[in-house]
Amino acid sequence: MFHPLDINAPIPVRFNNPFDYEPDALCRAAVRELQSKLPVNPIEGKMYGVLIVMNKGRLGYLQAYSGQIENEPEGFVPAVFDYLQPKGYFKIHEAEITQLNQKIAQLKASTAYQQAQEDLKTIRQKAEKAIEEARRVMQGAKFLRDKRRKEAFISEVERNEMTRQSQFLKAELQRKKKVYAEQITAAQTVMNRYQEQINAWKRERKMKSDRLQRWLFSQFSLLNACEERKNLLDIFRDYYLQNSPARTKAAHITSVNTAERAAKESLAASLLPPSGAGECCEPKLLQYAFLHGYKPISMAMFWWGPSPKTEIRQHGNYYPACNGKCKPILEWMLEGIDVDDKEWDRTNNETETVPSEELKILYEDDYLAVVVKPSGLLSVPGKGYQASIYSILCERWKGKSDAFMVHRLDMATSGLLVVARTSEVHKALQAQFIRRTVKKKYVALLPLSILEKQLPAEGRIELPLSPDPDDRPRQRVDRTNGKPAITEYRLIGKTTYGEEALEAVKIALYPLTGRTHQLRIHCAHPDGLGTPIIGDNLYGQRAERLWLHAEHLEFTHPITQERMSFDTPL
Repeated sequence: MFHPLDINAPIPVRFNNPFDYEPDALCRAAVRELQSKLPVNPIEGKMYGVLIVMNKGRLGYLQAYSGQIENEPEGFVPAVFDYLQPKGYFKIHEAEITQLNQKIAQLKASTAYQQAQEDLKTIRQKAEKAIEEARRVMQGAKFLRDKRRKEAFISEVERNEMTRQSQFLKAELQRKKKVYAEQITAAQTVMNRYQEQINAWKRERKMKSDRLQRWLFSQFSLLNACEERKNLLDIFRDYYLQNSPARTKAAHITSVNTAERAAKESLAASLLPPSGAGECCEPKLLQYAFLHGYKPISMAMFWWGPSPKTEIRQHGNYYPACNGKCKPILEWMLEGIDVDDKEWDRTNNETETVPSEELKILYEDDYLAVVVKPSGLLSVPGKGYQASIYSILCERWKGKSDAFMVHRLDMATSGLLVVARTSEVHKALQAQFIRRTVKKKYVALLPLSILEKQLPAEGRIELPLSPDPDDRPRQRVDRTNGKPAITEYRLIGKTTYGEEALEAVKIALYPLTGRTHQLRIHCAHPDGLGTPIIGDNLYGQRAERLWLHAEHLEFTHPITQERMSFDTPL
């Protein structure tokens, strides 16, 4: 498992932050060795990782891949817990769950179930049609009666006949409703018998799945640098207790001794680790190092192969550890190790300020302001006391007016923002955004590789988005539950950027919706432009900045009704 590394490069003083790092020379050398052994064009993509270690004075590395597969290849560190043994506990109980899935699928596919569905659908349609026809007859008869009453004198006999007709038609409608209601109830009863069986199997499946999941997490016993052990259930419970106020109550309830918790099976679902926790590269690498007495030096993860359909992964690119699955685990495992920027969620007790005179203000009156946000400055305050457009303007307008943020830009994105000074103006401007009467244009710089894709010079991207629950703040393409996200684009041409005047392709982006990270994902995703924006450390590769800029903003002034247009170049 230990691979010697012969390289003349400095050894880092501190272990690199797995959530925010640039691979050092040692990691890059180890990755090159590993990549040389991997398939050139793999069918499926996978995350791989290396851990630089010191073993009895010798420098080397460990290698791993995320997840588990049967018949694991040689040279990679083993899983923290191997649950894929053919006759093991997991496989036996997984088979029970699979059998329930098959029963549900077979019943839904059966002729009897399909016929019951069709019968219920048919009788409902028939009832709807018959009742609607009866209502039309009633309405037609009423129309004729009303017309007759207006035309001439109505005799007592005729009036009584009209009354009898009206009563008969109403009674006929009620009779049909009753008959069809009985037929629908009968058909629904048949359908319910099948559905009750399906629901019973689903409840059993959920119970077995929950129990199996809890058992699996309890088997992942992890070491940290202080030679302490915890399983995943305890790691995540303790992490949520310390870092998630929303889950604190549930954590307190279940913060009992292990035997009592096991007996009650009371660990709340909200406190369970995400699926796949403990199977990423990072825990596997650190676990092996701690078990064998190796000293961890630094680590790096990279993607190899095609990108998945939901996440954005570029072949050969480095990626940080995910927040949802890995952060609680790594915080535990790296206790006792001097980590670079270890306080990953640190807050500064000292207020970081940016003088308001340094903020470029293109327009300002008593009602609103248009400012140019630099890259790296927050739009609104975050967890700590970092400066933001909001805090700067609040200080500038102190004693005169408040600041109301109408829209936002990502911290890494630069460009135009309109900020209201009254709640009324804020509401009016937001209404313009909702009605999409505000015109926005962004420009972005993409690598020259986009020219190789031979994309149309302009086009439209529609990829629905939703938050990635396992790796916030990342977003993902979600064609099932995602919110619509639409972007139009136009290739402008080649340009240069940065102090070194590197070549890039400039592109204009016109967001028709305003989803989080919309432009970044629509550029990076294979079904979009397939090319991450330069400097996009979330969906591409790190650079001195994210080269995404809100260049043009156009809206109607809520007070003067003047159409206002602003431009600021990248």
